[in-house]
Amino acid sequence: MKRPSLLLAVALGLATAVSARPAVIECWFVEDAGGGKLAKKPAALLLRQGTESPPPRPDLAPERYLKVHDPADALQAAFRRYPRDAPAPRCEMSFYILFPASAKWLSGLTPGQSCPRALDGTWLMVSMSSPFLSLSSLLRLQSEPQPEPALITMATAVLTVFTHTPTPRIQMGQDALLDLSFAYVPLTSKAATSLAPGPPPFGLEWRRQHLGKGHLLLAVTPGLNGQVPAAREGSVAFAAWDDDEPWGPWTGNGTFWLPAVQPSQEGTYLATVHLPYLQGQITLELAVQKTPTVTLTPAALVWAAPGEAPPELLCLVSHFYPSQGLEVEWELRGGPEGRFQKAEGQSWLSALRHHSDGSVSLYAHLQPPPVTSEQHGARYACRVHHPSLPALGRSAEVTLQVAGFSGPSLEDGIGLFLSAFLLLGLLKALSWAVAYLTTQNSMEKKTE
Repeated sequence: MKRPSLLLAVALGLATAVSARPAVIECWFVEDAGGGKLAKKPAALLLRQGTESPPPRPDLAPERYLKVHDPADALQAAFRRYPRDAPAPRCEMSFYILFPASAKWLSGLTPGQSCPRALDGTWLMVSMSSPFLSLSSLLRLQSEPQPEPALITMATAVLTVFTHTPTPRIQMGQDALLDLSFAYVPLTSKAATSLAPGPPPFGLEWRRQHLGKGHLLLAVTPGLNGQVPAAREGSVAFAAWDDDEPWGPWTGNGTFWLPAVQPSQEGTYLATVHLPYLQGQITLELAVQKTPTVTLTPAALVWAAPGEAPPELLCLVSHFYPSQGLEVEWELRGGPEGRFQKAEGQSWLSALRHHSDGSVSLYAHLQPPPVTSEQHGARYACRVHHPSLPALGRSAEVTLQVAGFSGPSLEDGIGLFLSAFLLLGLLKALSWAVAYLTTQNSMEKKTE
């Protein structure tokens, strides 16, 4: 009886996972308003529904209320890993004009002089973005809204490109792996097409923009024999179709690998999938990080007499990146109140020191105020916050020892030093006396 219950649990889990995917995505329809201005109007995408009719949306014009037909299931696949409690992605849509790719290495995709009649119609480009997803989809609309209980326009998702890592954070010196998936639904029927069965050739390019500069990192054209620019910076793309169904739809992979990333390689990455007269593009923001090392001196213990200030504390925050976002806090742990509190005294930061690998270091200074005997055993801590660290940051601490309290006083220390000095002198005198007597005895024996 355990097997049916297990199958039931799996089925319920799958049903819960499917129901967690969004049924409707609220969007903005963006169009040119003239005079260099853009107009935004509310719109919505109906991604899935049951057997019932679409819910009415009187707040939307029918041409902006879209019921999406997605034979490749690409839109639902993009949301499978979307966190349940995360905010909905930002969504915008606009009209899309078909055009051939301009790069010479992509000329083999469009050998004809005109766009095929199968691609005629009105096209929209939908873009979605969030910390968990970046997506672009080209939709072809049906000519007239459907006369259902709720007026709605039917649309087919033809080319969808997405990534689940839109904001990767990579440790300096480690490899970056930027995932990219795409899906294509051919609009030409099996009977009408003159193309060979199987997935078509496509083009894939990865570009980087950083500090106002952009350049091509990698270009590939699976299925074509033309020359492509050489890959740069050791980059590799795993570009291929995932299946070889004769008439589609097809899904593909364009994941990008960049070895041993450095600060100069962070920035905006543009991934573009090219098909004849269709281009789907998404953006990723790659950030490079290096976790700081925190060292506090004087190490372990710091001594001070009551009413005197301890020596200056130096907190070395070394080899971190980026330089922005660093915060240093000084804490006093323990002491009279027995709790954490902000350390008093004068604090400041040194200038940044730049290293050859692109990382930086600095010193944080603290000059504590005079101490009291109640602060004996308290701990001064230097806590560092940085984007590469967890929320609590990283800290280093030293223990404060107050002379004359729960330990040897300053006078005791001087007394012990003098006692040790006198004892050493006495031992020296005894050793000289023994040596003198031994020498005298030896001389007397020789004389006899």
